Amino acid sequence: MPVERLTKLDSFFQISERGSTFGREVRGGFATFFTMAYILVLNPIILSSATDVHGNQLSLEQVLTVTALVAGVMTVLMGITANLPLALAAGLGLNAMVAFQIAPRMSWPDAMGLVVLEGLLLCVISLTGFREAVMNAIPMALKQAIGVGIGLFIALIGFVNAGFTVGHEGSPPLTLGGDGELAGWPVLVFCLGLLLTLALLARKVKGAILISIVAMTLFAMAVNGIADIDDGAWGLTAPNWPDALVAAPDFNLVGEFSLFGAFGEVSAITVVLIIFTLFLTDFFDTMGTAVGVTSEAGLLDENGRVPRLGRLLFVDGLAAAAGGAASASSNTSYVESAAGVGEGARTGFANLVTGLLFTAALFFSPLATVVPAQAAAPALVAVGFLMMVQVAKIDWADHTLAIPAFVTIAVMPFTFSITNGIGAGFVAYVVLKCVTGRVREVNWLLWITAGLFLIYFAIDPVQQVLGVN
Repeated sequence: MPVERLTKLDSFFQISERGSTFGREVRGGFATFFTMAYILVLNPIILSSATDVHGNQLSLEQVLTVTALVAGVMTVLMGITANLPLALAAGLGLNAMVAFQIAPRMSWPDAMGLVVLEGLLLCVISLTGFREAVMNAIPMALKQAIGVGIGLFIALIGFVNAGFTVGHEGSPPLTLGGDGELAGWPVLVFCLGLLLTLALLARKVKGAILISIVAMTLFAMAVNGIADIDDGAWGLTAPNWPDALVAAPDFNLVGEFSLFGAFGEVSAITVVLIIFTLFLTDFFDTMGTAVGVTSEAGLLDENGRVPRLGRLLFVDGLAAAAGGAASASSNTSYVESAAGVGEGARTGFANLVTGLLFTAALFFSPLATVVPAQAAAPALVAVGFLMMVQVAKIDWADHTLAIPAFVTIAVMPFTFSITNGIGAGFVAYVVLKCVTGRVREVNWLLWITAGLFLIYFAIDPVQQVLGVN
């Protein structure tokens, strides 16, 4: 590429200005993609495994196509407009809600229409500046706590995805391995990968996270070829060389949504409550992710504000609407972007790399699913450590800040939800400021937000009072 063009790209994305390089941005883009690539498998499985009220199911292959398409386009758009290393894809939790709570009440096009409405609502709220104002009203201690909580949350995701930690319905709820001990080659791949990642980070090796992911994928493929291992032991993605490198994408789901069809299938109150729940989850998941990732990247300003926040929030809302319009479910900012940040990404140029890889997955979907969770999960655990260091910045002497910060940090991993952690921290902050006679320190937007979260946490009693099933 000509030097003049590289200079323009450097200037546009502020790569040198933010202390980064093209090499770091490219490595960061690859690392983010590999830690997010599981969504290309998981989103199709979740959406295609459910049936709508008429008994119809979505095609797994078609869902994979639209998952890659929307993730690729919206990730690139975020990089160009907001210039932040924040990738987007179909939101976990949101897709499960669409599949198992909304679709059984209406047709798939009607369900996806509600996702579009929720995304458009997010766009409108972003344009008014309300969403940005809420984020800027959050005390710095809570922003730091959000980053730490997300660090623990994604570390737990890494442990669970790798099978190192397994959940149980009984007691204890989490154990080491399946029955209190580690067993099997896949878990060994994760353990070796984690040690390799941490060792490379300690040695400050450039490309540590990406090197680990690639190396452990190759190791996993070798192990899987030599040892007698059931593919199911690897989870969703087994490290097998695919039969074909190229697969033709199927775009038939694009545009298959009905904007107001749901009103003819369920009551207006039910529609409003569904949109409210989707909206609140999307709103604060993005807020937490944006604060956590940009804080880890050192991009927050002296007041703890995210750069180009308005653009970030608008694109995120647009991604939610685009996900619904393509039947991929609501797309949102991904906390796994922190893996790219850990690799050195500081600008939206990394998003171009991640987005292009998602776009390539439209045609090379067999290759996109070669990396097993056990090879990618160590990156999440390592990034959890990198984000954990922010805990030292919290003022633990002031209990009206320290307790909400602790609640935020604890609730995120323990409930497996960024939104729950933020909501619990907000409510605790407002309550503690009130009982200590420091009501004036609470921004009026936090009063509104805490009130909305009280409704969110009490949604079942609210539905019973309103007579909604």
